[in-house]
Amino acid sequence: MGAVKEWFNNCRESRKLILFIVAIALLLDNMLLTTVVPIIPKYLYLIRHPNTTAPPPPTTKPTPTPPENITTVLPAYLVNTNNDPGKPPPTTEFLTRTERPPDLPSSTTTKPLRGSELLGMNHEDLVNENVEVGLLFCSKAVVQLITNPIIGPLTHRIGYSIPMFTGFVIMFLSTLIFAFGSSYPVLFVARAVQGIGSSCSSVSGMGMLAERYTDDKERGNAMGIALGGLALGVLIGPPFGGVMFQFVGKTAPFLILAVLALGDGLLQLWVLQPAIVKHEEEAPTFGELITDPYIIISAGAITFANMGIGMLEPSLPLWMMDTMAAPEWQIGAAFIPASISYLIGTNLFGPLGHLMGRWLASFIGLIIIGICLMSIPNATSINHLIAPNAGLGFAIGMVDSSMMPELGYLVDLRHSHVYGSVYSIGDVAFCLGFAIGPALSGTLVQKYGFKWMLYGIAIINFLYAPLMYCLKSPPAKNPGERQGLIYGEKSSVRYVTYKNEDEEEN
Repeated sequence: MGAVKEWFNNCRESRKLILFIVAIALLLDNMLLTTVVPIIPKYLYLIRHPNTTAPPPPTTKPTPTPPENITTVLPAYLVNTNNDPGKPPPTTEFLTRTERPPDLPSSTTTKPLRGSELLGMNHEDLVNENVEVGLLFCSKAVVQLITNPIIGPLTHRIGYSIPMFTGFVIMFLSTLIFAFGSSYPVLFVARAVQGIGSSCSSVSGMGMLAERYTDDKERGNAMGIALGGLALGVLIGPPFGGVMFQFVGKTAPFLILAVLALGDGLLQLWVLQPAIVKHEEEAPTFGELITDPYIIISAGAITFANMGIGMLEPSLPLWMMDTMAAPEWQIGAAFIPASISYLIGTNLFGPLGHLMGRWLASFIGLIIIGICLMSIPNATSINHLIAPNAGLGFAIGMVDSSMMPELGYLVDLRHSHVYGSVYSIGDVAFCLGFAIGPALSGTLVQKYGFKWMLYGIAIINFLYAPLMYCLKSPPAKNPGERQGLIYGEKSSVRYVTYKNEDEEEN
């Protein structure tokens, strides 16, 4: 019995198990975030236009093919019509004449239908729906944006475990509302409520990892893995939602997510054992962090890197339906290349960003994001979206996996070793991208078109990229602290209570 109890205690102290819990929480949160992407635009259109049916394909009558030659038999007097006086009078003799007739005009002409017309939808209604869909999608990010400055300081007072578990409870409730909601206001509330849960999970999860992985290189690797969980959720969500909605219905995918979230909650209860834990070290105030120019530059990179995909979430499905007649499964599949490459990018540039310089990885990532955004409007089929979406996801992964650990490094370097507030700023930056993007996308599409909307955010990424050079060698609060961080020393003795599996193996 004692051995079993010791095993349980070792599991609870394991950094790897904590990393697994954080990654699963981010996976489920972002799976819910993206499952709605192929569902909501079509679902809202159908509940407002319940009689929508796709028209039969246009039929045309075949155009008769004219014969090569026509042989006519005419009386000779009709052939000889020059009436020369020296010639004999017309006779009744019949002669033949072969001639090529003029081309016959086509009997019918057809005008190609728009993709929306092939789906039985109205083009103007789809364009106008961009605004409402964009507002619904951005509501989660706006609420998360408001909640983050509260959750960050709260983690310093009560620890990370209670906010983490609270995030699970709120996400579970949001999933159930999505499953059974059948009107725009109810779905809007579900999306907004998810923002509170996401704030709790993201801020607490990243702070928990920064606290347990004190070495800068290890922290970058751990956060790359956690963001890989986020990427996997983004990867699975759209095709999962699209396929389930088309073949099973709206309720089923959300009920499955609710069951998975319940399992994650039980795991948190067992490992984290939510309880109040106060930090002894004084935390920097939110105002001190928000006025630090290096933290703001890092947060800005996260915002602008994610703003493009935030604009695409509500507008790309409607654009695909309007121009390509794309069904639900294709809309979900369109996001797969971005999700796969984001998963690769976060795991690759967690350690690689530390080696090459996180500022350089982010600089290259922002340039690639701009190029890919400008390439998307040129697509005429779903196959043409594969390359730009894949490049977009990979580049966003470069920026996120570099700037998230950079925030922990900067707060260690310039402030104190308490991470709740700085990761609330990081999550605010992430949410700004997913709040501003969807909120503006509908209006921008209506006024300037889908193409120029993406061109605009691409130019912003190009202009922001040079600021990454400021992060090449940020100044420390004191030189001795910078030296310790460079060589990967532990930042505080309070971490000795956490089990380090890597040191035990050696």
